[in-house]
Amino acid sequence: MTGESSAIDSTRPSIARVYDYLLGGKDNYAVDREIGDVFKRDLPGSVAIAFANRAALVRAVGEIVATTEVRQFIDLGSGLPTADNVHQVAQRQAPDARVVYVDTDPQVLVHGRALLEENDRTRVVPLDVRDPEGIRNHPDTRELIDFDRPVAVMFSAVLHHVNDDEDPAGIVRYWRDHVPSGSCFFVSHFRSGNNPETTEAEKVLQATFGRGRWRTDEEIEALLDGLEILEPGIVPAPRWRAGAAGTAWNDGGVRELTVWERLIAAGMARKP
Repeated sequence: MTGESSAIDSTRPSIARVYDYLLGGKDNYAVDREIGDVFKRDLPGSVAIAFANRAALVRAVGEIVATTEVRQFIDLGSGLPTADNVHQVAQRQAPDARVVYVDTDPQVLVHGRALLEENDRTRVVPLDVRDPEGIRNHPDTRELIDFDRPVAVMFSAVLHHVNDDEDPAGIVRYWRDHVPSGSCFFVSHFRSGNNPETTEAEKVLQATFGRGRWRTDEEIEALLDGLEILEPGIVPAPRWRAGAAGTAWNDGGVRELTVWERLIAAGMARKP
């Protein structure tokens, strides 16, 4: 998250590649699998967090396209391409939808730029989520996004990697203040359970990456200050709009959630 690197470093773990491994992807190295295996082996069931998060993102994009006029997205901390990326979900319903992906992981940038060869309505901006002004004013963002029209700002599983002293609320506030009325904000975030699972998972991430902050529903809601939080509010990700348009990942609406599935929250807000 600290800036663009010129080369992929296969000797140091990457948040994006660990996440890719947990989702069953192949764009990862032994060092990433070693960290991922800590979750798989020592924290059985924790992989559900990654799948619950991804499913909620897919639902959110589908919901935005199906129920609003928003056709442009900024996906912050987008991670490695996987099944049903934001532009794929959006463009299935709205072929004119445009997406700017933002990430600093060099492997994400390699894959993301490959998208440009097959889809001229996507761009990849190699900047840190903590530099919102740089992202907004980047030439590729300016080329694709019309800030006079509503924008969907996607904070999918990224703000929990911004520590308290890095002002995550200030990042959201910047975007709130620089997009027009009618813009949408989607947030998914590690959700504090005040239990041993939360403590152990947080310890692994902090020891590996120096970041990974579990927050309460109230703290997550506070990140969206000044925005209208839409129903059903900040809830466990599998419960958020389960069965909504644009997804096949809708099994979280009726069955009892596991303790791990409760440790990722999701919510959507609108700028009045």
